[in-house]
Amino acid sequence: MLDNRRKSFWRKPEGITGLIFLIGALLLGGALISSGIGAIIAFVGSTGGMITTLASLGLIIFMALDGKARNLISYLYKSTMRWITGLFVTIDPIGILKNYVDDLKKNLKKMRMQIGKLRGQMHKLKEMIINNQKQIKTNLDLAKAARGKEQQAVLILKTRKAGRLKESNMKLDDLYKRMEILYRVLSKMYENSYILSEDIEDQVNMKAQERKAMLAGHSAMKSAMSIIKGDADKRLMFDQALEHIADDVSNKVGEMEQFMEMSEDFMNSIDLQNGIFEEKGMQMLDEWEKKSTSLLLGTEKESLISSANNDSDILDLNAPVREPEKLGRSNQYDSLFD
Repeated sequence: MLDNRRKSFWRKPEGITGLIFLIGALLLGGALISSGIGAIIAFVGSTGGMITTLASLGLIIFMALDGKARNLISYLYKSTMRWITGLFVTIDPIGILKNYVDDLKKNLKKMRMQIGKLRGQMHKLKEMIINNQKQIKTNLDLAKAARGKEQQAVLILKTRKAGRLKESNMKLDDLYKRMEILYRVLSKMYENSYILSEDIEDQVNMKAQERKAMLAGHSAMKSAMSIIKGDADKRLMFDQALEHIADDVSNKVGEMEQFMEMSEDFMNSIDLQNGIFEEKGMQMLDEWEKKSTSLLLGTEKESLISSANNDSDILDLNAPVREPEKLGRSNQYDSLFD
């Protein structure tokens, strides 16, 4: 199940190290050959040199044709590059996942504050819309009274004012709908990210112990022997499952941070005090709505947007942000270790 989704060795940090070493070895080999070409020709021309050269070529051809030999060399090379890379950066999947747990917890705090700020803005906006509706009614009543008294100037003034307020409310209603989408999405992202944080923390706590026990009874020699026999390396498969989780979480944390940044830019583009909001902020949200997929929301994205545009589905701004119960909920990553 993981084979189709795992990141190749060359796209990992240790792969970059391996590529640097490989290029360095080729350049060094080329330099040595060019500087000692005369000595090499003399060596190959001798009987002992020719036997050594043919034996070396035979060994290289055998290793190139034999699958087990290729796998063993590949394993030893990758293990060496992984060890070297681990001296400078964190490549241990457990360590990476622990870092993501910390990032998620920080982001959850920021997101909760952002939801609170947005809720306050929506309350103010709703109050402005209601006040405008009251003023529209008052101005229309005054216009009606002016018509009865044939006060043409007052009639025109109050009618125009009611029209301007109606036009303003249409824009404010549209803004409120956009803010409602943002609020619903942020709340659902918070809920799903909260679940994600708990799931990763559970996996880290459980798998750290399992990996420790596995490493204690698992040497590089055993891995090499398993590869020679054609068996799967259990530690490698275990780490690949953890790496898949790390890749998935990395993408989700990236989406979470990107949406939080976009929502902050959107809110900063709104000045309710002066009734001003920039089109740029609205366009950003429109573009996000049109994107096809969301890793954190999945299929819930469309229903959230639909609910925000449904007048009968009234949003309760006073309802607390939901934090899901852990009890009875399965971990979304358990199947990777089956």
